Amino acid sequence: MSIAAPDFRANRCTRYRYRYSECRRCADACPHAAIALSDEGATLDPARCQNCALCVGACHTGAWSSDSFKPIALLREAIKRPTWSLACAPSGASADARVPCLGAVDGVTLAYLAKRRIPVTLHGSAHCTECAHGSKGAAQLNLNLEALGALHEAAEGAASHWVMPVMAGGPTTGGGLGDGFASSRRHLFRRLIVRGVGEVVRATTLPGEPAPVPEKAIRAGPYALTEQRELLQIVCKQKEDRPFKVRIHEMLPLMQLALHPGCTVCEACFRVCPTGALQIEENPGDWALTFQIDRCVACEACLEVCQPRVLDAAASFDARSEQPARVLLNLNKQRCSRCDRHFMSPSPEKTCTVCRDDEDAFSAIFG
Repeated sequence: MSIAAPDFRANRCTRYRYRYSECRRCADACPHAAIALSDEGATLDPARCQNCALCVGACHTGAWSSDSFKPIALLREAIKRPTWSLACAPSGASADARVPCLGAVDGVTLAYLAKRRIPVTLHGSAHCTECAHGSKGAAQLNLNLEALGALHEAAEGAASHWVMPVMAGGPTTGGGLGDGFASSRRHLFRRLIVRGVGEVVRATTLPGEPAPVPEKAIRAGPYALTEQRELLQIVCKQKEDRPFKVRIHEMLPLMQLALHPGCTVCEACFRVCPTGALQIEENPGDWALTFQIDRCVACEACLEVCQPRVLDAAASFDARSEQPARVLLNLNKQRCSRCDRHFMSPSPEKTCTVCRDDEDAFSAIFG
């Protein structure tokens, strides 16, 4: 099986939504250096692309897609059969279905099949050393198996009923290849390092309070939830209302947000969120920032855009579906003594930001 070159939808891309984003999941996954990144999103070089679909599997927001490689279509076929087998096309192995690279099949898809108790056999991993996609494909397959292992671990008592996939000619994938916690540590380390660099930059350029994010840095776009995230809601359902405590993983499109003291109420995290997981709820007297875990795809745009760096992701959390929205911050509105308008501020103020800016401008001009 081969697929046509993937399509790119800019308004779903984290780099498009937030022009300073450092997200490079698709470029890092590409074994052929076919993807170029910019603050407009990403572009694909058709001459370099070899249609491995690893970018499709790596993207959390669904910015990359292909009409010829649809994991949901594979699932529709798989659930009709008592057993199911997948093979990577370059290996030439025979199976019920072929995919461009085993690394393109995400851990959520594998977890759904395991929870449905459908025995799955993966063919072709022995061909990785000879394949043009090999190095990146094998690495992404490993991460997807780790993600599967994290979900299996979170299922606790129900996990004994899961039928885990097996590699043809090899052992069951169980909890994934290698150290099951390795990628989680890499994920957290990468996030902390990125934040550390941000702190150094701000320390050298912004000695006072964090500067607001420029308006043009955030581009609006319609909310969109990926099929993978909707499938994950099914995987995370538990009977008897038991928790589904999963550890954060770079290949799982979900995370739980926490807000530490120091929020400036700039609302940038809400404006940059591509799925609507972060929302602002207002009434005449109150303002609240809420987080809906069922809509989060762990794109991390909110973590990047937060200037005071008070948003954070939990290392492990309950990922059950249909949880109520979590209130991250709730404030009472204040009334400006000058213009009489309601406004929001993290601390008591007599005047709103607009009036304070006017006063500062007047003082700067006339002294």
